[in-house]
Amino acid sequence: MPVPYNCMLTIDINCDLGEGFPNDSLLMPFISSANIACGFHAGDTDTIKRTIENCVKNKVAIGAHPGFKDRANFGRTEMVLSDCELYDVVAEQIELVLNICTEMGAMLHHVKPHGAMYNMAARDTTMSYIIAGAIKEINPSLILYGLSNSFLISEAEALGLKTASEVFADRTYTPEGMLTPRSEANALLHSTEESLSQVLQMITQHQVIATDGSIVSLKADTICIHGDGAHALSFAAAIFNSMKDNNILIKPCS
Repeated sequence: MPVPYNCMLTIDINCDLGEGFPNDSLLMPFISSANIACGFHAGDTDTIKRTIENCVKNKVAIGAHPGFKDRANFGRTEMVLSDCELYDVVAEQIELVLNICTEMGAMLHHVKPHGAMYNMAARDTTMSYIIAGAIKEINPSLILYGLSNSFLISEAEALGLKTASEVFADRTYTPEGMLTPRSEANALLHSTEESLSQVLQMITQHQVIATDGSIVSLKADTICIHGDGAHALSFAAAIFNSMKDNNILIKPCS
């Protein structure tokens, strides 16, 4: 049943872009914010510039998407860095995208860690604190996108940063509220119908059904769609249209 207009909800739809996949420009009409690979796990300066230009044309909020320097594994393999190394890795990538935005007359809106860095920080207070600290020192007005109910959110808020609690359209959840590891067979949702059902439940009921059938409470400010997913374009279009059909306003986090 559509959500009544007198209690309209809002949601941001974000997508990881600039990672070398062919759907970037096709995804733009269906999203409100983009997380742009910063050259470490994927992408390069030219790709960043093209993606920023595309974001500006489509009025999509621009985000930096820093990850581990690990192209061979697409930044999805856990790495152990010292506190200083982690800070430098994150800061270097954010500053690169920020400087390119400045050169192009665009505005950097948010930062979302990528892959293994994201998942590790979600479980680790120290990593989350370091990442949030790097963001705050570079530009305290940036929003940190992090897994709902994770340390990425709590540590950033403790430092006074704005946050956006992220939920996933194409991923399943553990009973603890973490994303099911990609190494497990049931980590991804492959059905558009399953994805839509999960998204609407997360936005309207603030909960998701975990892989064991239990109910996990969460906050949903922004929905992630992976640009490298086999069903990314169909997921994005279906979710966009479902939000419209259910009177849910799509706009970047503020």
